[in-house]
Amino acid sequence: MRKIALYVALLFAGNFVSAQQALTPEALKTLEESYQNDRTDKAIRNAVNANSIKKLAANREHTADADMEFTYKVKSSGITDQKSSGRCWLFTGTNVLRSQLMARTGMKNFQFSTVYTFFYDQLEKSNLFLQGIIDTREKPLDDKMVEWLFRHPLSDGGQFTGVSDLIGKYGLVPREVMAETYSSDNTSEFSALLKNKLREGGMSLRAAAEKGASVKELERQKMDLMKVVYRMLVYAYGEPPASFTWAPKVNGKYAGKPRTYTPQSFYKEVCGGEDLNANYVMLMNDPSRPYHKVYEIDYDRHTYDGHNWLYVNLPVEDIKAMAVASLKDSTMMYFSCDVGKFLNPKDGTLDLDNYDYASLFGTTFSMDKKQRIQSFDSGSTHAMTLMAVDLDESGKPERWMVENSWGADYGAQGHLVMTDRWFDEYMFRVVVHKKYCPQSVLDLLKQEPVRLPAWDPMFQNEL
Repeated sequence: MRKIALYVALLFAGNFVSAQQALTPEALKTLEESYQNDRTDKAIRNAVNANSIKKLAANREHTADADMEFTYKVKSSGITDQKSSGRCWLFTGTNVLRSQLMARTGMKNFQFSTVYTFFYDQLEKSNLFLQGIIDTREKPLDDKMVEWLFRHPLSDGGQFTGVSDLIGKYGLVPREVMAETYSSDNTSEFSALLKNKLREGGMSLRAAAEKGASVKELERQKMDLMKVVYRMLVYAYGEPPASFTWAPKVNGKYAGKPRTYTPQSFYKEVCGGEDLNANYVMLMNDPSRPYHKVYEIDYDRHTYDGHNWLYVNLPVEDIKAMAVASLKDSTMMYFSCDVGKFLNPKDGTLDLDNYDYASLFGTTFSMDKKQRIQSFDSGSTHAMTLMAVDLDESGKPERWMVENSWGADYGAQGHLVMTDRWFDEYMFRVVVHKKYCPQSVLDLLKQEPVRLPAWDPMFQNEL
């Protein structure tokens, strides 16, 4: 009897809420009395009520046009525009190759067809999802992996490993060979329909598996579903070309006789055909995890037969050294960051002094990078092309510049300029050619990667 009474007492004790735990009337009164409502409070309240917080917090002592002069700056021409889509990763990856192709051919402006590569990205992701459903058919619906698959059947976002796998498999074509469509410029509407169809197909595959369908039968059903997906993609994005005729143009004239290419032969013969997976390494600055370790994100890839996302986690200063070496050699890089933090869209600057939120609200916002990652306050949200650095007299970086894909009218003529302090706090990844990596970094790639789950919070905002 005493044991039962003690259990009940402990049960109710666990549900007891003190005045200090809940917002009781007394606690609420204390909060209300803490607000002084003096002239300063009234003025700030009226201002915040009626205006953009960013405009109010803008540091008027720190307004100036972005300085476009840099110690090392890779030549580029023609700002791309991803429009209302999450394809920054794809624009960034092809922009790196674009600068190399223009240097090789003498062309002053050139763009790849991103919708061509995106078509196969969405086709491959659809197959990845449906095959994942088959692979996990014996797991319950509330299994973590199954749940993740149905939450993320596909997206228009991605990362460099996807770029390298897709180009290696499908090649590239010039923009004029396969033009953008309304749906590729505005992905959300069609993407929602495709996700719906994939989830429907996933449920039908699981239902068939529960009724005893063999793997061979499930894969036949998957192929029928993929035929529907292919047709939907053609309607939305156009039909990818099997071959095309092209020649580079310099000063409006052909710099050679037009030739017929397949997308694969065009990449090999005109673009150099470099094995991106073999020759490039992704560098991460994530102070929430141990440095000098290699990490792999499970099932975070664009193609079923492709590569999982693999990166080396390093201190930011190590990454800067390799980035500077690349820019000194006129080689752009894939770069990703938390672009929305302290961004002044008018002048295209990323600077910790752009906004003074602390003075406006009379408090502090003092978490460091590690804490922001751990508390889900910051993560990589956008990819751009790192193209310039300005060094001081001692050779240390002071400013960086990226080529963006938000159109030529955004920011500094389509570019963003960041201070080195901002780079430290909100840069997450840079992809560099292995020839700019010291041997000590290349040796790290020999490690057995630390495997992280697909739903790791660090990678949920990746684009």
